[in-house]
Amino acid sequence: MFTSKEIPPKVYTLENGFAYDHHPYGNQVARPDGPLLLQDVHLVESMAHFDRERIPERVVHAKGGGCRIEFELTDSLKDITYAAPYQTPGYKCPGVVRFSTVGRESGSPDTVRDPRGVSFKLYTDWGNHDYVFNNTPVFFIRDGNQFAHFIHTQKRDPQTHLGQDDDSSAFWDYLTLNPESIHQITYMFGPRGTPASWADMSSYSGHTFKFVNDKNELTYVQIHILPENGWEYLSTEEAGNLAGSNPDYNQAKLFKQLENGERPKLTCYVQTMTPKQAEEFRYSVNDLTKIWPHKEYPLRKFGTITLVENVENYFEEIEQVAFSPSNTCIPGIQPSNDSVLQLRLFSYPDTQRYRLGANYQHLPVNRPRNAGCPFISAFSNGVSEKEVIPGATKCPHQISNFQRDGPGCQYNKGKEPNYISSLPKAEMKFKNFGDPNMQAFGKEFSGVVLDKDVKQYLKQQEIDRKDHEKIVDAKLNEYYYKSGISELDFEQPRLLYEKVFDDKTKKDFIDNIVGHASKVAVPHIKTRVCQYFGLLNKNLGKSIAEGLGITWEPVSMDQYAQEAGIAKPY
Repeated sequence: MFTSKEIPPKVYTLENGFAYDHHPYGNQVARPDGPLLLQDVHLVESMAHFDRERIPERVVHAKGGGCRIEFELTDSLKDITYAAPYQTPGYKCPGVVRFSTVGRESGSPDTVRDPRGVSFKLYTDWGNHDYVFNNTPVFFIRDGNQFAHFIHTQKRDPQTHLGQDDDSSAFWDYLTLNPESIHQITYMFGPRGTPASWADMSSYSGHTFKFVNDKNELTYVQIHILPENGWEYLSTEEAGNLAGSNPDYNQAKLFKQLENGERPKLTCYVQTMTPKQAEEFRYSVNDLTKIWPHKEYPLRKFGTITLVENVENYFEEIEQVAFSPSNTCIPGIQPSNDSVLQLRLFSYPDTQRYRLGANYQHLPVNRPRNAGCPFISAFSNGVSEKEVIPGATKCPHQISNFQRDGPGCQYNKGKEPNYISSLPKAEMKFKNFGDPNMQAFGKEFSGVVLDKDVKQYLKQQEIDRKDHEKIVDAKLNEYYYKSGISELDFEQPRLLYEKVFDDKTKKDFIDNIVGHASKVAVPHIKTRVCQYFGLLNKNLGKSIAEGLGITWEPVSMDQYAQEAGIAKPY
């Protein structure tokens, strides 16, 4: 490895590594003032790469930016999980974070009213561990199959190619036909919808995860990451002005903060719930549209995240970084039965394979530290050159699996067999279940499996989980394709509006709704918007109707459903 004083001089070369001894802007021509020559390899390669230097932008979260981070475990979670990074206080690892808006394209302003995605990739000694969060603790939907359709309503119209800033009919039509969205909308059209600083913004798992300890005991968990300095918001007017005058406001602000030596810090917490508490919980722990009240399920600190420095190259470290909730689910952490989370476990890696290729995890920014490959190092002291961390000396094990070949393959695992093998050259070992340090390995999976062992294992699993999951999952109409609406869906957003929002926030909230819904081109959708909020609070619905200049027509939930239309649940 080169030290900062020994870095060799940079030499202009072709991609094959050989130095180029002509002017980089020059061309080979048949004669002076003549046509270009196809044999000009430098020119051909330059243009061919230029034609391909854009990758597909993210379908959601296209607009964003980020930086390098450092995670530190301050308090052990050993009692609730055997996940390796959460065992020993003082453990630190580097990482990267990406902040983003959700629905709009890459060139859109980063101050628009929208939830913000906040995704962290922690390069732990045991592998990559991701948090793929939002800055609100709830979401618009709770049925996984709705996700693509919901996102379509945030995109441009198929005929006009115009967005919701021109006509917000589709946006409000979808939301008012799916009233479980109202909790997220109450957050989004409140002050959190226009954060003033990525560094001073909370983020939440939203989803419930299952933590499992070394005794195989289950704890339901939600994760909260809160800024040390508290939230900072933009007014609607400020956000709108910045969208026109400085559409990269948040990205520029974060870059300048870090360049000026600031090191914003976030504190990591978990909320925990026992299986018995989950059975007695008023809502389902699998419902992404609900929160866990802090009074009943207090926050428990476990770590800090510090934003430490800007990346060296945006494309390499931010555009190519690939996050997934499947990387949240490391040994000791399991997904819940939240159907949106279950869908994301597939969708996120799949979109990365489309965007970056089948071997996207071979890219340095996505490559685990314990793979013995180039890795961006020295986050804490400002050194930005790359070093090779030998996996065998730094980490408990190196990557070994049966994935092979494909475009962009950089690490093809040499002569290792591509199946569970007993041949002499097979050296693969397997991690023992429940070992928090991931040091114990064996060959338990080499050989035949006996049916009697399977039956015994499944019998014990059934005894441990069947009754509990039946109680928990029943709260989400587990037999239906689409979950149903009830008064429970309005309880929490009603409390947020009536008890948490002060008078000024309520007024701003109404103005924000009116400003956005005034662009609805279809009259009956405007009426439904007012009734949608009227189900939360009658005076709120009336105020929105007055702001939109339409007649206030209050309805009960049954009347609302009848007028909107009642759909089959299956």
